[in-house]
Amino acid sequence: MHTNLRTDISIQAICTGFVYNELEGKGLFGLSGKLTIQPEYQRNYIYATEGGGKEVAVVESVLRGYPLGLIYFNKIADDRFEVLDGQQRITSLGRFVTDKFAIRDGQGHQQYFSGMAADKRALILDTKLLVYACEGTESEIKEWFKTINIAGVPLNDQELLNAVYSGPFVSLAKEAFSNSQNSNIHKWSTYIKGTAIRQDFLACALKWVSKGDVGTYMASHRGAANIQQLATYFHTVIQWVESVFTDVEKEMCGIDWGRLYEEHHHKPYDAKAVSAKLQELYGDAYVKDRKGIFEYILGGCTDTKLLEIRAFDEMTKKVVYEAQTIKAKAKNKSNCPLCAEGPEASKRKIWSLADMDADHVTAWSKGGATDKKNCQMLCKTHNRVKGNR
Repeated sequence: MHTNLRTDISIQAICTGFVYNELEGKGLFGLSGKLTIQPEYQRNYIYATEGGGKEVAVVESVLRGYPLGLIYFNKIADDRFEVLDGQQRITSLGRFVTDKFAIRDGQGHQQYFSGMAADKRALILDTKLLVYACEGTESEIKEWFKTINIAGVPLNDQELLNAVYSGPFVSLAKEAFSNSQNSNIHKWSTYIKGTAIRQDFLACALKWVSKGDVGTYMASHRGAANIQQLATYFHTVIQWVESVFTDVEKEMCGIDWGRLYEEHHHKPYDAKAVSAKLQELYGDAYVKDRKGIFEYILGGCTDTKLLEIRAFDEMTKKVVYEAQTIKAKAKNKSNCPLCAEGPEASKRKIWSLADMDADHVTAWSKGGATDKKNCQMLCKTHNRVKGNR
């Protein structure tokens, strides 16, 4: 890969012909149309979504004469470039020069670019940028892109994958899943953590449809002219969740619904019965992990480990252990009831408290309470074997 340092490009030149897409939240073109500010392998513009502090800091750095750091262009023709690194800074400058946001002066007053003193406007526009124009093969450019983005706000995994597999498929996928103005975002946020601009919804959709092998899926679909399979699978999973769980709870967000769909979508569910069970479990003081309730219900209410049922407290275990041990010694039997009924070798073994676990006599899933009356101490081996019986 070859690089050429350019010191002749000013902010005014960069911002000439600047176009910003409010709907998609990205800078499109600059340098009189010769510069593509956000090629498809670039992340979305994120500075404006982080309280505006970073884009304001870019402008203030210029006004104070601070260096903005190196900017990298990928030269794609004699007079055509695309931003390899620096699109957040360039978009910030273009948005300010076109009055998309204001900064505050020394007195705390808001100042848009068009309302600033002429000398300050000139200071901004005349500032030269340090630009490396790079030329190389696609693989060289993509590898360099990943390398230079280690610093700053790191690219997340999906942003890197978008860069590596940029093409028609990624363009269409980002348009569908990475547009913060998409009216479906609010509904999706019920089930998926994250934001559109950081590619979280796209990452989730790809994970679901690819069963976790996202890289291979993106590689095989890189040149695809549509995202029908991706979109259909994603919406099918969401619709399935909505049909089974008619109640909307905050703990739904972040569950691996794609995996649960694959495991359970072939089973019939009564939405009213599911809702009743959900509310019963939400009202149960013994259930510690509400997030596990959904998988517990889908699995037929058998795996209580998903709920992290509140354990017996230490005082209860100690009281039950002492009472159980006194009775066992009086009968010359093991203080583990199951050992007492078992082989001769352990029939009379008295276990220490540390070697025993508290167990529900009647399993919690069968209505047993987590209190002293329903507690028995078993040796650790028998407690593990007993499970949910």
